[in-house]
Amino acid sequence: MTAPFPTAVPAQVTQIEMPPIDWAASAPLWIVFLGACASVLLEAFLPRHQRWPAQVVCTGLTLLAALVALAGYALTAPAPVLTFGSALSVDGPALFLWGTLIVLAIPSLLLLADRSVEPGGVFLASAAERAAARAGGGSGPGGSDVEHVDRSYGTPDQEPTMQTEPFPFVLFALGGMMAFVASNDLLTMFIALEVLSLPLYLMCGLARRRRLLSQEAAVKYFLLGAFGSAFFLYGIALLYGYAGSVRLADISAATAGTLASDTLLFAGLALLLVGLLFKGSVAPFHTWTPDVYQGAPTPVTAFMAACTKVAAFGAIARVLYVGFGSTVWEWRGVLWAVAIVSMVVGAVLGLTQTDIKRMIAYSSIAHAGFILLGAMALTPEGSSGLSFYLLAYGFTTVAIFGVVSLVRDADGEASRMEQWAGLAKRSPLVAGVMTFLLLALAGIPLTSGFTAKFAVFSAASADGMVPLVVIALVASAVAAFFYLRVVVLMYFHEPAEGGPTVVVPGAFTTVAITLGVLATLVLGILPTLVLEWAASGAFAG
Repeated sequence: MTAPFPTAVPAQVTQIEMPPIDWAASAPLWIVFLGACASVLLEAFLPRHQRWPAQVVCTGLTLLAALVALAGYALTAPAPVLTFGSALSVDGPALFLWGTLIVLAIPSLLLLADRSVEPGGVFLASAAERAAARAGGGSGPGGSDVEHVDRSYGTPDQEPTMQTEPFPFVLFALGGMMAFVASNDLLTMFIALEVLSLPLYLMCGLARRRRLLSQEAAVKYFLLGAFGSAFFLYGIALLYGYAGSVRLADISAATAGTLASDTLLFAGLALLLVGLLFKGSVAPFHTWTPDVYQGAPTPVTAFMAACTKVAAFGAIARVLYVGFGSTVWEWRGVLWAVAIVSMVVGAVLGLTQTDIKRMIAYSSIAHAGFILLGAMALTPEGSSGLSFYLLAYGFTTVAIFGVVSLVRDADGEASRMEQWAGLAKRSPLVAGVMTFLLLALAGIPLTSGFTAKFAVFSAASADGMVPLVVIALVASAVAAFFYLRVVVLMYFHEPAEGGPTVVVPGAFTTVAITLGVLATLVLGILPTLVLEWAASGAFAG
């Protein structure tokens, strides 16, 4: 007789609880992502001729709403909050960096939306247009006109339209940056890294002029960015093997009491920092920076140079302060060497550049070394100095690229240095604004650059890094030479016959440059309020 068929055991239903979410604390973040989704819907359903004004309004309102929500929450002096299942830490530094990212995105958006400096806008009118399709002439593959095509990279479309996909791209990238600086675990940080990176890769290749150069920049940025992300992910795997968790606080606790091999810990940290230092344009992980700065559309370069640096160093500081503060003596020596290499490479190679945008790229590499001092200090002064430096540098950089976009010749932007000779005689106002901004990058008193360097160098000196500060001062002096070289070109050289002209900027570009200049001046003369806000909280995990 066969055994009776076994009675089925009812499966137990597992209830999954939704992680607690503090909607007020995270409001700026989800407002930006909701605005990005709305921008995608506008792109999908609106007729082509209505997209540009609708996207400008949608993106602008999104940034303003996020800024209002941030200000309303920050003014209540809240305690640090862990939200989204402790994946995000909304603390004092996160709020300051969120505010920095949003206010820097506003002038970047204005530069991106302007259609007066470049007729039709800086982005191509048709995404499917071939890079050299409008170069004219040509004798086919391998013909004698390759030099002409390479030089002109296509003439601009005469349509008064442009691709409007960059508007949702900017919002998605901004949302990724905001999540990046507030991430409390490494897996969330990796997802945020990809969210901020992918839109930037795409935007770099959408230039209306010099299409081949733009697409080359996009490909280089994508390939090298993929390597950086792979290093970051491998570092997460090793740290998970060490601590059994990807949360920064758990990794910090494991460094104090685990029996796991320290090889996993420091190998994981090293790989993690490679990915982060790549995003921050820190030498020797800087090789993408000059080519991408030169080839990308100038408004995209401005957005990357300002906001991506904020995101990268905000994440670096959070990782070091929250996850690896107890092992500072093991990793600080390596970062000393990295900071020195970055300052030397940026200052020395910047002297050899003949293109304005590439010169600013090497300047950013040198500044990355300076900013790294604040990330290494692990003190409240270091954290506040780092945050202030990122804000000051961001405004100055956006304004500089706004000025660069105004000097033009028949092929577009005149970025070769010899083309800037005698610019003060063609346009004294533009030359004066550019001089002021370059002096701010050099760290001249009464500019935000001086205050920012003083704050970071003071914090580093107080934390025992006096030799590194001395090297930073020497590198600053060397870097000042290539800033002054541009000033000398503008004021003490005669303009060339048939040289470039300075176009009259539209309202958007004018406002963007004005915001950058005013912020550079105010943060240099009256920095106290901003410094106090930057010092109002500590990293929490």
